[in-house]
Amino acid sequence: MTRTERIFSVTVFPAVLGGSIAIGLYLIATEHRPEMSFGLLVLSAGLVVFGLERLFPYHRSWLHSKGDLAPDLAYLLGVGTPVSLVVTPVAAVLGLSALGWLAQRFGSDLWPTAWPFLAQLPLALVVAEFPKYWHHRLQHNTDFLWRFHATHHSAPRLYWMNAARFHPIDLLMDGLLGGVTLVALGCQSEVLALFVLVSGVHGFFQHANLPLRCGPLNYFFSMAELHRWHHSKTLQEANHNYGQNVIVWDLVFGTFFWPKDREPPEDIGIPDLPAFPMTFWHQLASPFTWGRIKRASTASSS
Repeated sequence: MTRTERIFSVTVFPAVLGGSIAIGLYLIATEHRPEMSFGLLVLSAGLVVFGLERLFPYHRSWLHSKGDLAPDLAYLLGVGTPVSLVVTPVAAVLGLSALGWLAQRFGSDLWPTAWPFLAQLPLALVVAEFPKYWHHRLQHNTDFLWRFHATHHSAPRLYWMNAARFHPIDLLMDGLLGGVTLVALGCQSEVLALFVLVSGVHGFFQHANLPLRCGPLNYFFSMAELHRWHHSKTLQEANHNYGQNVIVWDLVFGTFFWPKDREPPEDIGIPDLPAFPMTFWHQLASPFTWGRIKRASTASSS
């Protein structure tokens, strides 16, 4: 790794995320409606990651489609969230406005609204992650939930567009857990918007095909160095690092995994489901054809 690559690997994520948050705070301070603008910020971060992957790829093999580009593009444009908020700004306005309205009318007084936004934001990330962590962990240990989450793990490579590769029912369950938790506590609409912004930018980097080296930040953010292990074909490696935005609860509950003696695997996917469909519409139907997929996978392995 050259000196330029070393500097890039440790600075690009905090620089882009920090810049996005700074712009977001400025937009809030100048009384812009954050929903539309924040969607454009997330899109900009995604395009930055896309360009950088061509200059500094972690694995060159991950630059090339393995039959996954078309379905990933379909998820990005039609299903993925918060990414879909970028391409459907109306959904961003309505979604965040609805959360803000619910927080004002039904939220409790528990949230520390007097804190600066920069203090409320990490608290929101940690608090919202608690139910999301347990939901994600159950998805990997419960067959009924795994059928919805398997779509994400069917990816044969990791790159920026994997941030959108989720079954819509999976997204709905996960989004409700995080959003409803923050709303119930009385989290302000501005902090909710910042939460969505960070989730979107973080998601692109978490799945990026970039040689990221986040050092101590890996003990707060669930960044690519950790998340790549979660996509391993080896269950003893994959059943770790469940945090989506932050890794705090993995540290608390003993599922943090970051071996320093080797790199995460380049070959990823679902080894025990070779018959899992790789086209968009068949993946959308997969939770409802789960028995057939499992039987076909068993037959092809025997």
